[in-house]
Amino acid sequence: MLEKRLASLLVIVVSFCTAPFYAQEGDLGTEVVNIVKPYTPTISDAFKVKETPVLNDSVNAQKKEVNYSIFSVPVASTFTPAKGKAATVEKAKPIKLYDNYATLGFGNYTSILGELYSNFELSRTDNAGFFFRHNSSQGDIDGVLLENKFYNTSLDGNYSSRQRDASYRLDAGVKHQLFNWYGLPDSFEEQLILLNETFDVQQTYFSGYVGGSIAVDESFFDKISAKVQFLSDAYGSSEFNINTQPEFSFPLTDFTLKIDGDVDYLSGSFDRIYFAEIPIDYSFLNAGIAPSLVYINNDLTLSLGVAAYLSMDSEASDTNFSIYPRINASYRLVDELLIVYGGTEGGLEQNTYYDLKEINPYVSPTLFIMPTKNLYNAFGGLKGKLSNSVGYNLRASYGKAENKALFQINPINDIAPTETYQYGNSFQVVYDAINTLSVFGALQVEISEAFSLGINGEYFSYNTTNQAEAWNLPDLKATIFSNFNITEQMYGGASLFYVGERKDQIVAYSPLIDPFPTVVTLDGYVDLNAHFGYNVNDRLSIFLKGSNLLSDNYLKWYNYPVQGIQGLLGATYKFDW
Repeated sequence: MLEKRLASLLVIVVSFCTAPFYAQEGDLGTEVVNIVKPYTPTISDAFKVKETPVLNDSVNAQKKEVNYSIFSVPVASTFTPAKGKAATVEKAKPIKLYDNYATLGFGNYTSILGELYSNFELSRTDNAGFFFRHNSSQGDIDGVLLENKFYNTSLDGNYSSRQRDASYRLDAGVKHQLFNWYGLPDSFEEQLILLNETFDVQQTYFSGYVGGSIAVDESFFDKISAKVQFLSDAYGSSEFNINTQPEFSFPLTDFTLKIDGDVDYLSGSFDRIYFAEIPIDYSFLNAGIAPSLVYINNDLTLSLGVAAYLSMDSEASDTNFSIYPRINASYRLVDELLIVYGGTEGGLEQNTYYDLKEINPYVSPTLFIMPTKNLYNAFGGLKGKLSNSVGYNLRASYGKAENKALFQINPINDIAPTETYQYGNSFQVVYDAINTLSVFGALQVEISEAFSLGINGEYFSYNTTNQAEAWNLPDLKATIFSNFNITEQMYGGASLFYVGERKDQIVAYSPLIDPFPTVVTLDGYVDLNAHFGYNVNDRLSIFLKGSNLLSDNYLKWYNYPVQGIQGLLGATYKFDW
């Protein structure tokens, strides 16, 4: 295209240069030239210049071939690179678990603590084990003239089997206990010194039990448990108790129907009543059924039910039928932070000689036994976690019970006493209808894996019907406890208990003593306990326990002071057979 433009321009220039010469020779005349359109070049007029043009040089130098080679020179070096390897995560050493342990400790007041636990894995599904425990002290309580030693020895065994669709367990055990009615009133101390310093106030209990349970998977029949228990003492008393509790479950569309059963048979006897050699016999058969509808979802748990009991007193030829409410509900308002719960519970509670002496071993073998009707106990509260390490629980309740068992000091019989528990140094059981208001609070703090702290307290207010006071029931209970690890080998813990004031009543059947009943108040007491331990290795550990470290010989029961500061040093050894 460029060459055409240059050619056109050359034609025009030549035309102008030759024009004068023509004019001198003659008149050529005029001519009109009409330009139809201007010159418009097309794409075909252009061509692409080759990137590598062909050179027509007369001299074309030939490129010389170049050969490369490496000239290696050895260099001395002391550097040796290390072989690379994958980084590993440090694993904690697994804790060795042993199937058996033995504990032996000795302390002041000639105290002895002994324990032996052993477990045997018979097969992949069957296990057997036994547990022996002995705790004793020679007493030596300051200011107490009578013998005040005690022994508590027990041996328990079990056998369990876990099959494909069911599991069952068998239990058996025996227990031997020895206590002394050493809480003699001050008015008899001088007489005791003058008359008989070897006044025998010893009481022994011997008990045994056989029981078991069967649980079935994926069946409407969930579980059944049964227990047969026997008790006797040094004064000819005896008691026989059979209890069985079947459990059934029927899944419905949105609810689950649960049916719990309770059959309890109790029979026992005492050789005499407190003031005369008249035997006491008692026999009760209680049969109960408790159906309930249970609903559970992510936030709501609801149980609506009742409990119906038929109680037959064979000795009194009396039969009673009663119904009690059993309603429980909880709702998660804010995940685990705030859970609201409430409901009302009731039922029939059969009192037994075994249970009463477990609470107060200084009862006389002259008790009147009957069941307690817990008509209702309405409660409501809040619980949850303020954080992953702080949990709380607040609850208030109000309940009513008929024939609630209360411990009261026995009257003094110094006219014609025949038994060593008739000097105002033993306790009887009285019954009354009582309304109870309770306020409870608890706080649990896990400061770290090495330190935890907890506190709880409960306030009680009682309203009795026939008795002047709710005998020997405290108005306040509080506990502070902690556990901590000092090092990997050293650990410890401490607990502080407070029990508020209680009241008892002295009734004298003697012309020498004021016959009118006298109400006495037992002061509240504080009990500080602590323990420390050192793990010598994964098998052996040494421990030191201290009890009643404030050295307060407080009265747990009227005229029954406890031991002062108690220390116990011992060791625990873990092993495998």
